[in-house]
Amino acid sequence: MIHATAIVDPSAEIADSCEIGPYTVVGPDVTIGEGSWVGPHVVLKGPTTIGKNNKIYQFASVGEDPQDLKYAGEPTRLEIGDNNIIREYATINRGTAGGGAVTRIGNHNLLMAYIHIAHDCQIANHTIFSNGASLAGHVNVGEHAILAGFACVHQFCSVGEHAFVGLNSVANRDVPPFMMVVGNYAQAKGINKNGLRRRGFDDDAISALHRAYMTVVRQKGQRDAAVASLKSEIDTYPEVKRFLDFIEDSERGIVR
Repeated sequence: MIHATAIVDPSAEIADSCEIGPYTVVGPDVTIGEGSWVGPHVVLKGPTTIGKNNKIYQFASVGEDPQDLKYAGEPTRLEIGDNNIIREYATINRGTAGGGAVTRIGNHNLLMAYIHIAHDCQIANHTIFSNGASLAGHVNVGEHAILAGFACVHQFCSVGEHAFVGLNSVANRDVPPFMMVVGNYAQAKGINKNGLRRRGFDDDAISALHRAYMTVVRQKGQRDAAVASLKSEIDTYPEVKRFLDFIEDSERGIVR
């Protein structure tokens, strides 16, 4: 199911059930899993591994060289999991030798038009990148995180699970899990309550996260004392523990 006008390198490994659209270019060392669909005018460059049941729309550039002046042609790669949707004009770059040599995208992600994922980024599962959202290099994004339209994340930052980065926002610090941030530069606006309710979190867990947010993020004072005051919440709600552990492990500091 490869269109006659597509250009496919002999070393590419394409599952029999894949479809490759017209004028698409599949370079060497590209592997595409069962059931994946690649539209017209797409460029896939390796080493890149694309899993099962992915959809890549027209004019996307997937697996191109990293946009890093230190890159000198070293063998680096891109790994994409299963059931992802990559829309028009998306650009996703391979890793760099200095950053672990791999850009990785998990499963069930929706990457909308004009998004950019730079070198050495690590994307988990079930994320949504709205139109024009961009990651600089070495960014980690947790499960179920959402980046609204034209949101940007600074290099070496992390966005935690179930976090929300608002429209046109620039996150130049780590965004803790379950939190909502908005602005340029981004500021903390609270717990992502509506998003958590849609994903089945109960009101008690959301309230516990809100108390942890108010205690650690909003109030001034000693962090150790603040965390100690939340011991009962930590023991009862694993979400609170993940929230606090992320803040404790942050190297860049968090959005406040």
